[in-house]
Amino acid sequence: MSPLFDPSEEMSSQVRLRLLPRATCLYDEPIQLKVAGLRWKQVVTMRATSTDERGVVFRSSATYRADGGGEVDLNRDPSLSGSYVGVEPMGLLQSLKADTLHKYFYKNKALSPHIVKFSVHDEEKDGILAEETNERFLMGEGVSRVSVKEGNIRGALFTPPGEGPFPAVLDLNTFMSEKRACLLANKGFVVLAIAALNDRSGNIKEIHLDHFKEAVEFLQQQPKVGQFVGIISRSKGADIALSLAAFVPGVKAVVWINGSSANVGIPLYYKKRQILSPLMLDFSKVIPTESGANLIKHALENPLAEGKTGTLIPIERASARFLFAAAEDDLNWDSKAYMEEMVKRLKRHGKENFESVLYPKAGHLLEPPYGPFCPSALHGMLNFSVVWGGEPKAHAAAEFHLWKKIQEFLTTHLKAANPRSTTVF
Repeated sequence: MSPLFDPSEEMSSQVRLRLLPRATCLYDEPIQLKVAGLRWKQVVTMRATSTDERGVVFRSSATYRADGGGEVDLNRDPSLSGSYVGVEPMGLLQSLKADTLHKYFYKNKALSPHIVKFSVHDEEKDGILAEETNERFLMGEGVSRVSVKEGNIRGALFTPPGEGPFPAVLDLNTFMSEKRACLLANKGFVVLAIAALNDRSGNIKEIHLDHFKEAVEFLQQQPKVGQFVGIISRSKGADIALSLAAFVPGVKAVVWINGSSANVGIPLYYKKRQILSPLMLDFSKVIPTESGANLIKHALENPLAEGKTGTLIPIERASARFLFAAAEDDLNWDSKAYMEEMVKRLKRHGKENFESVLYPKAGHLLEPPYGPFCPSALHGMLNFSVVWGGEPKAHAAAEFHLWKKIQEFLTTHLKAANPRSTTVF
């Protein structure tokens, strides 16, 4: 006969997991996880689970010991073991990982939240003591999203609430993503998100800068923006951003994240003629790793080598302000060296229209903060898995710092260009 009273059930009913300040927040906002009602010095496992847009389940866990009052506070207490060790307030989010290797967490659509289920488990009985769900929204209250299909433009336009005028930003992703764009719109920017490449088949033979010029002009024509446009970009999108600044008027500020100083992979055309030849990958220099992902950092040709300087983007002719952000452990390519080359070149031409920041131990995929760290994944242009680099804690710190830096940079230089523009922090 089963007992009418089970002490473990009473204990679990008293355990409370709280997400502070509330269970719903924006994607780039931190939350505080606190557990109360545990036994004195009780050891528990905190777990997080989330499913991305492709249906892949990501998980993380960490073991904690309650204090004398039976409480665990992730802002204060260190993880003893698990997906990370030490005090990491957002560690459960940032260490989410799929069961299979080389998976990137796809959360690129703005209209649905990033949903994370947190739970507290008894180390001895492996029972769930408490659980809560965190809804992390990409779009803030009042922000509008409009699909754009006009001329050669395929993207999404995000506009903050209010009359404006607002600073305008072109978010140039290698492949289409709305995440960064709508998060910037929450801060008071009008943002058009487009892709540098709309075809993942590898059949793109040429890129026309004119198509991206259309996007710049589209933003300039929006009723709530001023005359000038900023660009935020990473990887392949970053070299197109540099080319826009060099060849297209109206670009006032460029955020370059882990890009190249040269035109990579595909010939670039403007006004029906080729303006930059492509810097290519030498596949004989691709190095397989034990994990099954490939190291491609040293496979890209040297843009300073004889016969390759026609790939270099002439940023010295640009009037835009540049923010160069490079990760020292970028294993996609040597973004640190490319940044240093551009800084030297601009100085040689007497230019001071730039600032640069280097992030030690960070990898290629620098994104808005609090997303899962991705050390390796399928490369969208190459169709095989590559290592991206980075150490989780340093990479997370870099994302936090860079996200704030980006907002300050764009606000400063776009607001100066458009004196009546408004931003919200």
